[in-house]
Amino acid sequence: MKGQREYANEEQFSGHGHIVSDLLHKFGRWYELHREREMLASLSDEALKDIGISRADVEHETVRPFWDDPMHK
Repeated sequence: MKGQREYANEEQFSGHGHIVSDLLHKFGRWYELHREREMLASLSDEALKDIGISRADVEHETVRPFWDDPMHK
């Protein structure tokens, strides 16, 4: 009918919960990457040698942007 409002039902928004969940997961992963790169940068040269990573490898990793996920999670 003319002038009658349509009300949103659940069917119209059924896929949005999945999108929000995916975004929250992505933001969480980006934060995790940021923290891991900070921790890696804080390790001593001796600790890096123990795990087989050079200071140059660490520098290469820490300059990567937070959204650059090597595992594409």
